Amino acid sequence: MDELDSGIIRLLQTDARQSNRELARQLGVAPSTCLERVRALTRRGVIRGYHADIAPAALNRSVQALVSVQVRPLSRTVIETFKQSAAEQPEVLSVFVLAGGDDFLLHVAVQDLDHLHAFLLDRLSKRREIAGFRTSVIFQQVHNTAPGLLPYEPPDVLSP
Repeated sequence: MDELDSGIIRLLQTDARQSNRELARQLGVAPSTCLERVRALTRRGVIRGYHADIAPAALNRSVQALVSVQVRPLSRTVIETFKQSAAEQPEVLSVFVLAGGDDFLLHVAVQDLDHLHAFLLDRLSKRREIAGFRTSVIFQQVHNTAPGLLPYEPPDVLSP
């Protein structure tokens, strides 16, 4: 990863729908250079895909929470089974497998607090492998669209 790769990633994270020509213009490089760099980043697995950023509130899922979960017994089978099952729940946006006091962190989005309560009681607490869980309601969320990337300064002249 060099500064040009970081610039491509930063711009794509801001707007993945922009054309290669527009990307190249903003970076101050030739479109062919930009296209080859994007393809190389994709081949290397740096760019995994392009996704729409959907507002949960627009889908009537305005209440979000983080649910810390402990499972027992700790085994590969229990962890894999719970991870897969949790990821299939329509309320769950993300599943994180953790080290430390908690085994999982679930990011959930639901209509309201009653639906969150129902999810916790009717879905989560009834699972035999759940030893305990804690819930934190999210009031606000801010996304860092370009975490830890090097700043990119386009050259004064276009590269060939």
